Amino acid sequence: MENTIRALRTERGLSQAELAKAMNVSRQTIISIESGRYTPSLPLGMALARHFGQAVEQIFSTETS
Repeated sequence: MENTIRALRTERGLSQAELAKAMNVSRQTIISIESGRYTPSLPLGMALARHFGQAVEQIFSTETS
């Protein structure tokens, strides 16, 4: 699953550790989501979308480039 988490995080000047703390997950979880190795649960996906003020569909996509 494609996502824009890394871009959104860096635009806001957040480290992976800071985002992980805000989401109450490990830094490794954020790394895995950003690299596409892990698809977050729906609650985590929704929490990330709320954190960045975007719709889930704007952050996550099943379409490949």
